[in-house]
Amino acid sequence: MADRHTPPRPSAPDPAPASPPASPPAKAPATAPVTALVLAAGGGRRLGGRPKALIRYRGRPLIEHALAVARAGGCERTVAVLGAARAEVRAGVDAGDCLLVDNPDWESGMGSSLRVGLTALPPGTAAVLVLLVDTPGVTPAAVARLLAAHADGAELAAAGYAGRRGHPVLIGARYFAEAVAGAVGDAGARALLAAHPGDLRLVECGDVATPEDLDTPADLARWTGAPA
Repeated sequence: MADRHTPPRPSAPDPAPASPPASPPAKAPATAPVTALVLAAGGGRRLGGRPKALIRYRGRPLIEHALAVARAGGCERTVAVLGAARAEVRAGVDAGDCLLVDNPDWESGMGSSLRVGLTALPPGTAAVLVLLVDTPGVTPAAVARLLAAHADGAELAAAGYAGRRGHPVLIGARYFAEAVAGAVGDAGARALLAAHPGDLRLVECGDVATPEDLDTPADLARWTGAPA
């Protein structure tokens, strides 16, 4: 009987080279910072010439309160514009790491303070959140809502109170030059917002804040309990 030879088995193919490890997904760029800009230059003309930055509210000057609200709401960088009694404010207020800038033309109105503040913003600022020092009813929750609107793509936003525009106001970097050009007298950012109604996002804050300012002796009594 002829020998039966088992045919050799074909050799197994070499294993395929291992695929290189997948590259980790690229991280989305971090949201560029929003700087809080506190306008605190007012001289309190209707309050008998008491500089608003130094009016005491809940045991501390209004400017300290406004800066604390901005930080608690999520603004890591802060700028404050001083005017009336600016030397006294610098000497007597704990502003932390806030950049304090002077507006020698503060008596011309809020517009000049907005211009000074916008030109003093730190490099790389993606948007500015403008707060008025005399609106103690603005809360960290209102600030946080505007920052969230910016993170969601809003370049112009304002706090709304029952559908009416109030403060704070958020302005994206693309509008800084236009805001500076339109800030005259007491108008502040009013001209900018009026020019771009379709871009303005109104962020309702009436359930977490109030828009009233502290402007008269009656306001002072209501907010601080001081005699009118």
